[in-house]
Amino acid sequence: MTFAQIERVIGAKLPKSHKYRAWWSNNAFNSVMTKTWLEAGYRTERVDMAGRKLVFRRVTPSPQPSGFSDAADIGTPLAGSAGPTSSRHPLFGLLQGLMRIPPGTDLTQPADPEWGKDV
Repeated sequence: MTFAQIERVIGAKLPKSHKYRAWWSNNAFNSVMTKTWLEAGYRTERVDMAGRKLVFRRVTPSPQPSGFSDAADIGTPLAGSAGPTSSRHPLFGLLQGLMRIPPGTDLTQPADPEWGKDV
């Protein structure tokens, strides 16, 4: 895949650190993205920094999203299942639950109350 193709799949720009070969290593402690592709059953190979491309090699079967029959049938729930019928990418939502909000934080308050005021 090219880096541009990866950005289309994830629906966002890669972080600036993707410009360093180490970011593409298969060290699960490297970044959240690295952990994501490893948990999905892939490893990176043949990282071509000049050509801005690499190979993702499947090393284990990918985990099945709940309520789905096969990764090729994403969007098709199992018979009798109340699973989702989304056409979203299978990695969508994989990072869900990783944000922690400290107790007592009021999410309705502006982060910067002075923003937007005339100076």
